[in-house]
Amino acid sequence: MARPDGRGPDELRPVRLLRDWSRHPEGSVLVEFGDTRVLCTASVTEGVPRWRKGSGLGWVTAEYAMLPRATNTRSDRESIKGRVGGRTHEISRLIGRSLRACIDLKALGENSVVLDCDVLQADGGTRTAAITGAYVALHDAVSWLAGRRALAAPVERVMHRSVAAVSVGVIAGEPRLDLCYEEDVAAEVDMNVVCTGTGDFVEVQGTGEAGVFGRDRLDALLDLGVAGCATLTEAQRKALAG
Repeated sequence: MARPDGRGPDELRPVRLLRDWSRHPEGSVLVEFGDTRVLCTASVTEGVPRWRKGSGLGWVTAEYAMLPRATNTRSDRESIKGRVGGRTHEISRLIGRSLRACIDLKALGENSVVLDCDVLQADGGTRTAAITGAYVALHDAVSWLAGRRALAAPVERVMHRSVAAVSVGVIAGEPRLDLCYEEDVAAEVDMNVVCTGTGDFVEVQGTGEAGVFGRDRLDALLDLGVAGCATLTEAQRKALAG
């Protein structure tokens, strides 16, 4: 069964990481995975939450949201509903955990960085695009702190590893990398893989949407995810070098 956009099963969608997309934040990146577009901004504040004061450790957290017309039908803003939905909470926490895995909070000093990931257009893989783009935005924010001599260590020690993420899944019995929405809703197995730049796992989320899956299928999906994250890591490196 051919993929909707004609890609091979192990191909990513076209990826773009546009830095300095917004003028005000200390770091900002518009990340595109095909037709999925997420704006990731990193905002720096001096000091840390009350429960962390005096520890000498910094803090990194994230918030995720989807614009009302990011999909083919309009959704109400969660601020109007008066509560944040469970899916939004889950994705926000995933992004925060993933980005804390790449930063030395002691070397960051008692500074806080909030990563806001807003989905402008959704076509599957919004959380993995957000993690991939937020890493670059966080790196720029840390570099901004370094320029003001507000870090306890050099940038390369604070950002001691990179992090990227990609979706994988099984559609019509075939393992595929970086699912678009049409594939995501039809997936028999759906998984998100978060990796460091050296191929170690930060987090793996996998579900048998239409049944169960064996160890051989799991290994095939993880291999696809690691390879995809390696390509995304190179895209991050090139964006930061640019």
